[in-house]
Amino acid sequence: MVLAPGGILAWLLVGLIAGVIASLLVGGSLGLIGDLVVGILGAVIGGFLAGLLGFGGVAGFWGSVLVATFGAVVLLVLLHALTPTRVVEVD
Repeated sequence: MVLAPGGILAWLLVGLIAGVIASLLVGGSLGLIGDLVVGILGAVIGGFLAGLLGFGGVAGFWGSVLVATFGAVVLLVLLHALTPTRVVEVD
C-alpha cells in the first residue's frame, strides 16, 4: 500500500483494524487512539519484519492489515513483557 494523500485514510483504517485485532489477541484494549497508534506502529514493525523474512511487497488492503496486525502483536507482547504488572490488594 502506498502512503499517498488519499492513502493516509487507508493507513489510519489499517492501523485501527490492526490495533483492535492485536488488542483482542494479546488482551487489554488501549482505547481507540491507543489501538490506532499501536496499529500504525505495528504496520512499521510488521513491514520491517516481513522484509527481513522475505515477504516484502505485500499487496492489497488485507495483506497490509495482516502485516500490521503481526507487528502490533509483537509490539504489545514486548510492551507487556517490559512493563510491570500492577497488583491491587483488597482488604
